[in-house]
Amino acid sequence: MRRQDPATRIAVVAYEIDICQYRTMSISASPPLCCPPVLHARLAKRDAEELATAFRAIADPGRLQLLSFIAAQPGKEACVCNLTKPLGLSQPTVSHHLKVLFGAGLLGRERRGSWVYYRILPERMAALRDALAPPAARAKGKSRRAHARA
Repeated sequence: MRRQDPATRIAVVAYEIDICQYRTMSISASPPLCCPPVLHARLAKRDAEELATAFRAIADPGRLQLLSFIAAQPGKEACVCNLTKPLGLSQPTVSHHLKVLFGAGLLGRERRGSWVYYRILPERMAALRDALAPPAARAKGKSRRAHARA
């Protein structure tokens, strides 16, 4: 059997098992920003697939509730242990939804002791928003962000 580096092993384990069963995990790296805008130019197949994965992830009401709940927290993050009761979902359901959102690159996660904390990746959410923005609206948004930074 070919020996894998530790990062690859952790990624495989994280993908295969439930979040609460992880033995080791560090802060996950942010995925690269997404794709070119849909309404601006023709999308490559890979870009379309990446966008579709992310949009499928947020097309579920439970996942939208999770994103909303996490975004509403004071630190913009939430422990997996605190997500089941407020949303009225079972722990396995919450874990599945978090796994899908993480896999789509919409959430980052960090292990602290025996708990996993999730946070929304704003740059990824902005990339999804920008992917559907009409060209004129996208140009206005960029000039507003540039103006706000100045």
